[in-house]
Amino acid sequence: MQPNTTLASAAHTLSATSQDAANAVFKRAAWRFIPLLFVSYVVAYLDRVNIGFAKLQMLNDLQFSDAVYGLGAGLFFLGYFLFEVPSNLLLHKLGARRWIARIMITWGVLSAATAWVDSPMMFYVIRFLLGVAEAGFFPGVILYLTYWFPSHRRGRMTAMFMAGNPVSGIVGAPLSGYIMYAFAGTMGMSGWQWLFILEAIPAVILSVVIYCYLDDRVADVTWLNAEEKNLIKNEIDQDAQLRTHSSIRSVMLSPRVWLLCLILFGVIMGSYAIGFWLPSIIRSAGIADPFHIGLLAMIPYTAALISMLLASRSADHFRERRWHVIVPVLVAAIGFCICAMSENQIAPAIFGLSLGAMGVVTAVAMFWALPTAFLGGAGAAAGIALINCTGNLAGFVSPSVIGWLKTQTHSVSSGLFFVAAMLALSAVLVLSFIPAKVVNR
Repeated sequence: MQPNTTLASAAHTLSATSQDAANAVFKRAAWRFIPLLFVSYVVAYLDRVNIGFAKLQMLNDLQFSDAVYGLGAGLFFLGYFLFEVPSNLLLHKLGARRWIARIMITWGVLSAATAWVDSPMMFYVIRFLLGVAEAGFFPGVILYLTYWFPSHRRGRMTAMFMAGNPVSGIVGAPLSGYIMYAFAGTMGMSGWQWLFILEAIPAVILSVVIYCYLDDRVADVTWLNAEEKNLIKNEIDQDAQLRTHSSIRSVMLSPRVWLLCLILFGVIMGSYAIGFWLPSIIRSAGIADPFHIGLLAMIPYTAALISMLLASRSADHFRERRWHVIVPVLVAAIGFCICAMSENQIAPAIFGLSLGAMGVVTAVAMFWALPTAFLGGAGAAAGIALINCTGNLAGFVSPSVIGWLKTQTHSVSSGLFFVAAMLALSAVLVLSFIPAKVVNR
């Protein structure tokens, strides 16, 4: 018995040593890419939703109604929808380095151009083109992470990247308020115009950094030796064997993929209700100064950041995915209901907004563990883009419907109740139709 015991002990030691080596290599890869991708997503989300802060001034300057604003804010996602799948397929073919750099420089230029909008039609065109320009960035990064991290490591990596969403609110909200206050009247331009110009500059700079620094594939890098590259490749290959959708055709014909599109649609309804309407909700509760609105807006986004990071750690530790989506979605629905019933009351409104932000930001990050668990190869490029662009049509519907309901009822509450109902539907769909055995690994 002694030789067997010795052999078992040696095997255990070897396994632990191999695991330590793998952890070290994947940690090195994470530090190489994730901070840069995180900063890029902060800038992406800021340029996408700074229209919510600009609304505080530009509607009066340009004589736009809430319905015009809602439609223009939402048209971004129509362009996003139409070009996302082709964009992700091109990224898969041409490489992330060149394609993500292209995406960032074009959206930076178009975001800055929003400063010179002077009519509803021009507003609509710029927002549509901005969506076309940015199409492919988020699903491209999600796809890129599948090249480097297996499923059981990817939850935390995705969350660290997507932390850019709440951080853009924590940093961007007071920054946007300050720019609108401090630069108003400079060189004859309004504060909201300077907001678009100044916040577009980082995207152009980061496009150059991405082009110079990002590595397309594990095989391309020079900062890992052959043994380290093989270690990553082996884990990725083992993970890929469990995927069932690797062709574009299998993705397009999969009921599960289209179900995930619908689930994400409901979650994104909540995400952009926060992104586009949070400043207006705070102002309707009696806060007038844009900078003070920005400071208060930090509270929901800070809560969302903490929630998302804790949930991602829990999901990877327990290798459980479904309930880590369902619970945050239901929390968000409750938060929107509280917010809808708290109009003109700042404390309960901020509490409701915090629950809503915690729920939707966490749910979106946790959601992407579901499709990447069974999508691979070109199917992953097409499937991730299809799910993201179809789900993000909610980015068109959410501000448009809320804007229309607000114009009709002179209150944002009816729109928030509508969003809460869509979130609840998404939770029911995950619980009812997404098998745990497919995604919990």
